[in-house]
Amino acid sequence: MDENIIESEEVVDQEIEEVDLDRIADISIETLQGILAHFDVGEITIDEYEGDEGELILDITGDDLAVLIGRYGRTLDSLQFLISAINFRKLGFRYPVVVDVEGYKSRQRDKIENIARSAARRAVTQDRDIPLRPMNPYERRLVHIALKDDNRVTTESEGEGPNRHVVVSPA
Repeated sequence: MDENIIESEEVVDQEIEEVDLDRIADISIETLQGILAHFDVGEITIDEYEGDEGELILDITGDDLAVLIGRYGRTLDSLQFLISAINFRKLGFRYPVVVDVEGYKSRQRDKIENIARSAARRAVTQDRDIPLRPMNPYERRLVHIALKDDNRVTTESEGEGPNRHVVVSPA
């Protein structure tokens, strides 16, 4: 059975190589523009670039975009989920796409990474587990990535559903 999984992953990698990033970006932008046509956001610009982790980042800029971010970024998260789901249906495989509004997610990423480093310092100095606030999967992933090379601590996600959070522990 493991051979089937490996073969499956190789097929997906091969498919991604065959479908270039420009096509993924074109499909993502077209889908995003179609969705945004239903919002009253005025004139917008969508910039595309490749992120540090190989993901496609679509950054929307314009005049009145707070409605796209929503409370605690929930509308933006939902928009990103829709784009990913539609892309999967159109492409037949998943490719990481991050939808951002005027650098909001970039600022949030910096904030989460700072929280993670602070929790690591506290875990080491206080020699105890430091549970973080509940986070969505993207935020939890950022914490794990931020601390993966810090050999003083380990990270683990705990809890269920909306209460799922990361615990930073001394190594």
